[in-house]
Amino acid sequence: MEFGIFTIGDVTTDPTDGTAPSEHERIQATLTIAKHAEEAGLDVFATGQHHNPPFVAPANPPVLLAHIAAATERIHLSTATTLITTTDPVRIAEDYSYLQHLAGGRVSLMMGRGNTGPVYPWFGKDIRAGIPLAVENYNLLHRLWRERNLSWEGNFRTPLEGFTVTPWPLDDVPPFVWHGSIRSPEIAEQAAYYGDGFFHNNIFWPTSHTARMVNLYRQRYEYYGHGAARQAFVGLGGQVFMRKDSQAAVREFRPYFDNAPVYGHGPSLEDFAEQTPLTVGSPQQVIERYAGFREWAGDYQRQLFLLDHAGLPLKTVLEQIDILAEEVVPALRKEFDAARPADVPDAPTHEWLAARHRAGEDPVPGGAPGSRAHEDRLAAEAARSEQEAR
Repeated sequence: MEFGIFTIGDVTTDPTDGTAPSEHERIQATLTIAKHAEEAGLDVFATGQHHNPPFVAPANPPVLLAHIAAATERIHLSTATTLITTTDPVRIAEDYSYLQHLAGGRVSLMMGRGNTGPVYPWFGKDIRAGIPLAVENYNLLHRLWRERNLSWEGNFRTPLEGFTVTPWPLDDVPPFVWHGSIRSPEIAEQAAYYGDGFFHNNIFWPTSHTARMVNLYRQRYEYYGHGAARQAFVGLGGQVFMRKDSQAAVREFRPYFDNAPVYGHGPSLEDFAEQTPLTVGSPQQVIERYAGFREWAGDYQRQLFLLDHAGLPLKTVLEQIDILAEEVVPALRKEFDAARPADVPDAPTHEWLAARHRAGEDPVPGGAPGSRAHEDRLAAEAARSEQEAR
């Protein structure tokens, strides 16, 4: 199981002293955080993609992740959001193939629609077409990474005629894709259709909602014949703040929560923590709460934590990474690994994907022969033929 951190790169005033980093300082701090995550032994560093203040550091994930790739050796690099709606699929295909080569394969993507209305027209798109854009653009991206001399025509961009991505994906294997969604069942369906992963960034949502979305994805993954429901690739978000005892953690974190641009000035810290994965307390409290996620999410493959937000000083963020890596992750890893059935896969690596590809076992979008989806298609075609014959 992968454990790591993700950033939204916000430039936020520290409410305890009134200071705020410059954009340059925030970007440099993000590099420090990523390198420290590797040094501490975490598995993943992920960045969102934002184009609106106060979210500065993730404006260009390929550039950021390429720099981090050069400064690290082991940690897996991922987007926490790749805006599949407002970023051209051809640009995504080439940028991340290039990054994949630079990083030696330790790259994955988490696709998302983006829910910031003004961003869509900035890139010539309409937020009202968010779902159709996500569906069409990902279909194109999926084909770009698998078909040379591709000719394609859709509704939202100019056609392609005989186009081949350069550079071609490393070892003929594209980066693994997680489809990220909070509230759209269509995206869970899309992830299942292609046999990709599903990441529910549930930092604002109650367990009941997240469980429904994860279960939908698992059921549809099995329907399309990619494996049993329990074998589907699931990732979850979370956010924590830890000190040795819960009182100290709450006391220190409360002013940051109360003024945070992402969730301040709303519910109380206690109410928000009750309804979402936010856990402010001791490492043991975090361990107990997150170990319980298996009860409703099943055996899942990726757990990412948001740590560097709300104006927290860099020193504090680095301390949080150390606590997470030294006290929380080893306990959670032991807990999850002990309970995981032998036939449930770990998070995909480049080496695993390459071996699957060489064996001819890549998922077939929409379901290969023998899947329930394929049988249903055959039955529907037979019914149509019979109706036309009448």
